[in-house]
Amino acid sequence: MCARSEAVELEVLGAEGGEARVPPRPLRLSLLELLGKLVRRDQPTAPRRRTRHNHRFRTFVSCENERRIKANNREYNAQFRYANNYIKTSKYSIITFLPLNLLEQFQRLANFYFLCLLVLQLIPAISSLTPITTAIPLIGVLALTAVKDAYDDFQRHQNDSQVNHRRAKTLRNGKLVEEKWASVQVGDVIRLENDQFVAADILLLSSSEPNGLCYIETAELDGETNLKCRQCLLETAAMGQDDAQLGAFDGEIVCETPNNLLNKFDGTLSWRDQHFSLDNDKILLRGCVLRNTSWCYGVVVFAGKDTKLMQNSGKTKFKRTSIDRLLNFLIIGIVLFLLSMCVFCTVACGVWEWLVGRYFQVYLPWDTLVPAEPASGAIVIALLVFFSYAIVMNTVVPISLYVSVEVIRFAQSFLINWDEKMYYEKTGTAAKARTTTLNEELGQIQYVFSDKTGTLTQNIMTFNKCSIGGLCYGDIVDENTGETIELTDSTEPLDFSDNPEYEPEFKFFDAKLQKAVRRGDRNVYDFFRLLALCHTVMPEQKNGRLEYQAQSPDESALVSAARNFGFVFRERSPNTITIEVMGKTEVYELLCILDFNNVRKRMSVILKKDGEIRLYTKGADNVIYDRLKRSHQEEVRSKTQEHLNKFAGEGLRTLALAWRPLEERGFAEWKRRHQAAALALRDRDERLDAIYEEIETDLILIGVTAIEDKLQDGVPETIANLSMAGIKIWVLTGDKQETAINIGYSCQLLTDDMAEVFVIDGVAHDDVDRQLAKCRDSIRVVNTFLPHGPSEAKGSRSETANGGAVARPSPGRAANVKLNAPAVSVVTFRWEHNTLAHDSNEYASGGAAHAPDSHEHGDDSNGFAIVVNGHSLVHCLHPKLEEKFLDVVLHCRSVICCRVTPLQKAMVVELIKKSRKAVTLAIGDGANDVSMIKAAHIGVGISGQEGMQAVLASDYSIAQFRFLQRLLLVHGRWSYYRMCKFLRYFFYKNFAFTVCHFWFAFFCGFSAQTVFDEMFISVYNLFYTSLPVLALGVFEQDVSDATSLQFPKLYAPGHTSQLFNKTEFIKSTLHGCFTSLVLFLIPYGTYKDGLAPDGKILSDHMLLGSVVATILIIDNTTQIALDTTYWTVFNHITIWGSLVSYFVLDYFYNYVIRGPYVGSLTVALTQATFWFTAVLTMMILMVPVVSCSGYCEHDPSIVFFSSLSP
Repeated sequence: MCARSEAVELEVLGAEGGEARVPPRPLRLSLLELLGKLVRRDQPTAPRRRTRHNHRFRTFVSCENERRIKANNREYNAQFRYANNYIKTSKYSIITFLPLNLLEQFQRLANFYFLCLLVLQLIPAISSLTPITTAIPLIGVLALTAVKDAYDDFQRHQNDSQVNHRRAKTLRNGKLVEEKWASVQVGDVIRLENDQFVAADILLLSSSEPNGLCYIETAELDGETNLKCRQCLLETAAMGQDDAQLGAFDGEIVCETPNNLLNKFDGTLSWRDQHFSLDNDKILLRGCVLRNTSWCYGVVVFAGKDTKLMQNSGKTKFKRTSIDRLLNFLIIGIVLFLLSMCVFCTVACGVWEWLVGRYFQVYLPWDTLVPAEPASGAIVIALLVFFSYAIVMNTVVPISLYVSVEVIRFAQSFLINWDEKMYYEKTGTAAKARTTTLNEELGQIQYVFSDKTGTLTQNIMTFNKCSIGGLCYGDIVDENTGETIELTDSTEPLDFSDNPEYEPEFKFFDAKLQKAVRRGDRNVYDFFRLLALCHTVMPEQKNGRLEYQAQSPDESALVSAARNFGFVFRERSPNTITIEVMGKTEVYELLCILDFNNVRKRMSVILKKDGEIRLYTKGADNVIYDRLKRSHQEEVRSKTQEHLNKFAGEGLRTLALAWRPLEERGFAEWKRRHQAAALALRDRDERLDAIYEEIETDLILIGVTAIEDKLQDGVPETIANLSMAGIKIWVLTGDKQETAINIGYSCQLLTDDMAEVFVIDGVAHDDVDRQLAKCRDSIRVVNTFLPHGPSEAKGSRSETANGGAVARPSPGRAANVKLNAPAVSVVTFRWEHNTLAHDSNEYASGGAAHAPDSHEHGDDSNGFAIVVNGHSLVHCLHPKLEEKFLDVVLHCRSVICCRVTPLQKAMVVELIKKSRKAVTLAIGDGANDVSMIKAAHIGVGISGQEGMQAVLASDYSIAQFRFLQRLLLVHGRWSYYRMCKFLRYFFYKNFAFTVCHFWFAFFCGFSAQTVFDEMFISVYNLFYTSLPVLALGVFEQDVSDATSLQFPKLYAPGHTSQLFNKTEFIKSTLHGCFTSLVLFLIPYGTYKDGLAPDGKILSDHMLLGSVVATILIIDNTTQIALDTTYWTVFNHITIWGSLVSYFVLDYFYNYVIRGPYVGSLTVALTQATFWFTAVLTMMILMVPVVSCSGYCEHDPSIVFFSSLSP
């Protein structure tokens, strides 16, 4: 039921039975909408449902309250007019292609502008040019785009046909019938077989596997190739593959309406007077493939365009580069410049007609157009001349600009895809440009927002240490000295071979834990028993070997650790979990699973064995500690907290484990409330979270786990290089504070170059406010009293700075950082260690490069870093503290935000985008990074262990974080450099060509006559000058890739758009205007009263036009040849080939087709006057260019490079 708010947003009304207020339909429809309706008339009809589209989170919520389906009852389901399974992704048909495609193309402002000019050229009274001069380039652009669109749509037609004609087995009256996918309808029961695609979104009813399990591959949905497990209800699983029973199945499904949430489904099944809760684990989505399962049956819930696959096929948010936005502004400026020239010529024409032209009116047949009065005649003629000059000088507005830009970007994307130096051999993964519209933006990045786990680290988890009952395990201690022995490659791991289920690759070194297991330590048994029971891992036998399918590397590492210590997870059914404890089988009744999510940050299971009910839970240590039983285990909790801090200081990922006993009566009452919440269709997740909170209290601490996740190769070097390039690095992680600080040091985000590292960890708003104020005061003190910046403060700060604690960590670790919340903490690093070692160390000896904002804040960004906790970040992002927070973080070279949620990650990115107008990049590897990736200007996904959600949401994908420096410092910088050089030359050549008509106006009575032949005007941008500038935009390099990486500061010009901006545009256009002036005046002066040696007159219009055109082509060729620093075979072919093609086409046009300028160029080339004129003109044009290039003033990047050279 829908209502329209004052903000014109559709909302779902909560009251049932309320009358829907439908917004009035618009009275007018656009032509595109009408044609679209005609295209869709041949499609099967479906109920009209309005949707609300949340642009920020890309979630579609239908205004229907619910969907009701009866299995095997088409007549009942037909009343709702649900979409059938017919798919149509194509846009055009043979009949509608031409009108629809042209209509779409003419919605682009540039195309529509030239269409208007073409219409004006059809009016003889105002046009001195034939329509062909505009028609040829316009038709060329339209045809090129139409061919591309036609090809793309043809591919869509083929894909649609292939999909719609796939075969599916459907139950009809208890018998299986083969049908096309397009014929399947909602409510049908279909049979799937192994390796078969799922035809629609179906509710799993039964399968060939025990306990109703089935395995699917979801690569087409989310890119993940690992198998996922789905499980049907035991009540429906009993039907097996009995077609008669399945054909008689009459269950009623009430579920959510169509949406694009792949990992969420809420519904209920009513069957045989019982109600069953349905969730995503019981749904097979269209596009999945059935694997390792002989057969399964399911009832169709969503079909066709309502399936989640199709709901996710909508257009993603369109991202535009800063150059795109600048170009739109410049095009408006060019149009205004054109209008100003037309107005000037109009006024000048009126004056000329009044003073001179009226004496020639007697010779012109203008009786119907020109009034008898001279003054009125001059005005009319001048007004007509305005439109005439708009036609003559229309080429100043570049019709081919956007097409050329797209071609260059497309080619640059292939260069990224083909770069073997960004190919990761271990996984066979290459870098991929998933968009072709953002390449040059890679060369202007000012902020990089990075996830930690799986992005900076390998996301390959190994069980490293643990704390159980207040005792720490994992370190090897010398029995004589009591000191911890450092592990090396030669250290022998424990021998687990007495365990038949041990894994050879598992390594653990502390024998104390193995001894505790063997002697039956109760706490240790509880610890490993919880690891073996509390998870969502699925076991399977492969080649006689037990293997686990886990949703996350953490779970896999913990279950494997329990397995190797003798607590083997064996089997899972909907109602039981079976483990083997030191060879003895234990079967637990599974009463409930309390799922993990990013808000809860924990998961629990409720199990029953021998009449005792227990809740086992594991999660983030701060979450578990908040739920521990008060005044209980004080000593254990204190020691465990010390161990937690120690583990986090070593960069290990920690989880806390706890349990509690449950009474039968209390659990039964809680279970009833849980069942009611699980059957709810609205706010099910929120209701379940509230129910979970009730029972996850008064926990008893068992211990904590410490998992190692090593840094990826090359991470410190990459971060150091990006910092020297002037890019600020922010790490946004869900890990705890100590772990974040340690990782920050390990990857050189926190270094000895920094005077202070601030920690913001206040809980209350006022606490955070005071901490930010102290940080700001500290920064001001350093900047005021240390004139050379904060680097002088290194090792010289007093230990009572700001009233906060100061720590001196041991080299390589931040384990001893002491935090006195809510006071701000300052960490002073006093040790020396190697940073980035390469040939540019001398250049960087003064510290890392200034960040993009350092020109506003001085050089202070070298000396400060800040660590912000998630609970403090909530207050920092509040409008009252936002400015103060920005004032602090923008003075910091590095920022680390820990304990943050996915939404907070996106909010931080949006804050910097909004406040700094800076170009941002977000990089991550997991589903929790998707919102951040979509929020940034550039999203980079890492194809790692966490699935492919981040990659699918990204603009570019790489396999390792270290490839980011090559993506930015090489490809990003090259793309930006090439695009800027292309644009400067493009505008130059257009102005040099077009403004010649303006100078000629002074000598033709402002009569809108053209200098050049009409054919030359038509093909100048299409043939003569298009390919050389495209080759420049695709292949140009100022320095090699090795030099770009060796001198990262070469990247800096992109931060302030130094290579192309309004100033550079004006320089290019003024250069073009100067060139046009020289190009016209020197030949005009030479040929005005020129005579050939035989006495023939040389001063005819056609000869002058041919001479100016020829010198223009020579100038364009020379200019781009001088501007090209990296020559390839393509540059040679396009540059010299374009020059040759000019003479070839001129000959063909004038001598074969017999154009109006026949013989003009031939006559000019035979006269010495032409060669003298050409040499003189080129000398005047080239001397300033060569002189300026000697000073490198036109190319800021070369200035940077020169300053770095020894």
